[in-house]
Amino acid sequence: MVKKNLLSRMGQNWKSGLTVALASIPLSISLAVAANATPLMGIITAVWAGIIASMFGGSNYNIVGPTGALSGILASYVLLHGIETLPILAIVSGVIILLVYVFHLAKYIIYVPGSVGHGFTLGVAFLIAFNQFNFATGLSGLEVHESFIMNLWESLKHITSIDPATLVVFFLGLIFLFVWGRYVQRFPGPIVLAPVGILLGYFSQKGLLGFDLQTLYSRFGEISVDLINVPGFSTSVLSKDLFVAAITIAIIGILESLISAKIADGMTKTKYNRNKEVLGLGLANVASGLMGGIPATAALARTALNVKSGATHKTSAGISSVLIAIISLLFLAQFKFLTLNIVAAILVFVAIKMVKHEHFVHLFRHDKKAFFISVLVAVITVVEDPIIGILVGAIIALLLFVNELSKGQAEVSVNKNKDMMYYVDNEHFGELKEHGEVLVYRFAGILTYINSLSHIENVERINGPHTVVLSFRHLFYVDLDGLDALEEIVEILEAKKIKIMFTGI
Repeated sequence: MVKKNLLSRMGQNWKSGLTVALASIPLSISLAVAANATPLMGIITAVWAGIIASMFGGSNYNIVGPTGALSGILASYVLLHGIETLPILAIVSGVIILLVYVFHLAKYIIYVPGSVGHGFTLGVAFLIAFNQFNFATGLSGLEVHESFIMNLWESLKHITSIDPATLVVFFLGLIFLFVWGRYVQRFPGPIVLAPVGILLGYFSQKGLLGFDLQTLYSRFGEISVDLINVPGFSTSVLSKDLFVAAITIAIIGILESLISAKIADGMTKTKYNRNKEVLGLGLANVASGLMGGIPATAALARTALNVKSGATHKTSAGISSVLIAIISLLFLAQFKFLTLNIVAAILVFVAIKMVKHEHFVHLFRHDKKAFFISVLVAVITVVEDPIIGILVGAIIALLLFVNELSKGQAEVSVNKNKDMMYYVDNEHFGELKEHGEVLVYRFAGILTYINSLSHIENVERINGPHTVVLSFRHLFYVDLDGLDALEEIVEILEAKKIKIMFTGI
């Protein structure tokens, strides 16, 4: 029965698995290059992280592998610590994700506000796109700096040395991807463009084009097809920077995977298992690192392609990873001819598609503070570091949220001659000129160290009534500081010779 179900699922999902595999190979290679890793590391990640995530994950549709969301962090980390540390970073990130699974912490990670996520995505998209400047223009042999801004400036200083033919092919490739994506949505453009890039590179190497194009071979040499490349381990790579980067990657990875699974559920009217998806992601990253790959997370575009291609079960993701392995073993060596300007066109296209302008329009119209947090996160991500960008954004968003919480929520009714004169919330309480004979102060939400001072200040304004009723009917949480504040409130009212009554306790 189990065998029959498996065969049935394979029959239903092999087409979507093949489609995703064909799209994943050029994307995995390109995104690995964007992360300053090797093309082979991208393929290893797509194969092993994809297989493990499909076996243990909680989504029937998520496709796990190299992604643009992590490329900016990884590229910065490689510049400082070297490419050989990426597999270790994947393993440590995976272990942290597994700890999140064991202690059920994912529900706290998803509290990172969308404004921070959008700003981070914008910054990473900018990094990915402008990191391709040299590939797109044919510049090579430039001095490499630790800072993205310095590297970009170095490239701009040599702008007179750009190769016109390389630049023209880059723009033609980029235009093709946008036109193809507009009219042929079920079959991704990189599947078509990558073979064209391989042919161009081959003809260039044979001297048949009349101009030279840089290829993956000129950058990385021969591309091996060893899909098991166990890294060397050394305690010397364990550092504060590694753990900070791993924690950030774990948070982003979980967020991206859960968002991707949620979007896929919206497209298919299904429901994924959040805890299992976190478990699958953690194991996938550990497996990727052990095999010599890089950190991975669910890829939104490939997941959407998986759904649109007719996937019905996680078997599709498993088939995709197996087919990536088979196709790579047969043809990966040919990818050495893929031109770097075509890689740049694919990555710039990915970067542009990462940014959803409607999110920023929505933020600007409805929450200016959130909009400027997004912009700040993007700027810090580009100018300083992606890790610092998301941490600063999350902290500022948290402080603004706490500031809103500190405004003690309450409703106040003022009564005189047994009739209600006013009924206001605490925000407009200070505007009242008269507080009547009986004032009812209704606490709402929480009474804690965060907002207790606000309630005390409200009570200090009360002047005139002979009785104040403190209502707790809509209060659902009080901490010890809240109790101390309540005692101070009583003392303030008693000092004013006001009778105090409690209700809804």
